[in-house]
Amino acid sequence: MDITKLLEDVKSGAISIDEATKRLKTAPFDDLGYALIDHHRQLRTGCPEVIYCAGKSVEQVKGIVRNLLEKGDSNVLGTRATEDMVNEIIKIYPETEWNASARTFVIRRQPVVKSGKGKILIITAGTSDIPIADEAAVTAEFLGNDVERLCDAGVAGLHRLLAKLNVLASARVIIVIAGMEGALASVVGGLTDKPVIAVPTSVGYGASFGGMSALLAMLNSCANGVSVTNIDNGFGAAYIASSINKL
Repeated sequence: MDITKLLEDVKSGAISIDEATKRLKTAPFDDLGYALIDHHRQLRTGCPEVIYCAGKSVEQVKGIVRNLLEKGDSNVLGTRATEDMVNEIIKIYPETEWNASARTFVIRRQPVVKSGKGKILIITAGTSDIPIADEAAVTAEFLGNDVERLCDAGVAGLHRLLAKLNVLASARVIIVIAGMEGALASVVGGLTDKPVIAVPTSVGYGASFGGMSALLAMLNSCANGVSVTNIDNGFGAAYIASSINKL
């Protein structure tokens, strides 16, 4: 909630003191019974509360979206959403943007202010890693960053990456997304002086153990400057990259 605007509305007579008091009471958070909606998160962190949709019912996601739309004017991002959820949200806000690959939806009510100081580069080892890259890209752009992608540049064909060293050099932060053995993060870390955020994915055959092999390989990277998120956490990687890019 914009407290300054609230005070201006009271002074102008647009809303009553009683209505302003009521809004202030719900400013910190709203209790929906199944969720406590944090309306002050953007004031504290620069990013509004993001809806993690996995494990929630369609009605719960709708209720959270409706509350965010009613009690504020910020943009809304939902991750790990289903098409059924988005179909219902579109009934509330028809301009909702649905990215099926990323499994995200975005409701834009304010222009995105580009606040990143440079470019975030997202590199995927293989085409199968693109859905996680899409989640990262949607998140980074939602947070006001310029994003560039470099897809299918895994270590099985290292010449593909080496041909793009100029692209690596142009980035301020690099997100490396890889499944299988997760070796790409170490390679990139050894080729750049930029911060590298590694995202292990669950892509791989049985011995990859749903991404555990890539996770452990990335945690044991011999290259300096490599940090690691949880498996398939494109959102988390983009949030960290955005924070670095805004320093």
